[in-house]
Amino acid sequence: MIKQLMRSVVMSVIFLVFLGLVYPLAETGVAQALFPQQANGSLTKYGSLEVGQQWGGARVFHGRLDPYNPRATGGSNLELTSQELVVKTRKAIAMWHRLGVNPTEELVTNSGSGVDPDISIQSAMVQIPMIAKARRISAATLKRLVESQVIHRQLGFLGENYLNVLQLNVALSKLR
Repeated sequence: MIKQLMRSVVMSVIFLVFLGLVYPLAETGVAQALFPQQANGSLTKYGSLEVGQQWGGARVFHGRLDPYNPRATGGSNLELTSQELVVKTRKAIAMWHRLGVNPTEELVTNSGSGVDPDISIQSAMVQIPMIAKARRISAATLKRLVESQVIHRQLGFLGENYLNVLQLNVALSKLR
């Protein structure tokens, strides 16, 4: 009995060391070697490309109306008939209309994660008149900028084309 107990303890310690220390360190090392940008959170000097940020004003592109609180990620779980969701959506639509934008559905709803950094091409295109007016840049210039920042489908067929709002706004800030 004691012999079996000792074997169990030894095996538990071996697995604890291997699965709790050796394997995670090896996996971290491989990730750092092969994918250093992604392993470090896809950070740029302006923020992470993987976590959406709140943008204000008419001079920049906006993402979804997520709360952008990485500590509290997740959807709101409000059902479509929820009065709270209706009020929130109407306020978002009114805010966009004050900025002179006819918003897409995406711009007035939250994402499932609550920190979505990406928008559709259509959501960026509807914001072009607002930004063109605020920055005194031609709409054609902004359209070319948007088209140059499109991230295409993976392998040419997985998902949809989209834009990362942070990358788009960084590119916008470099326009003369």
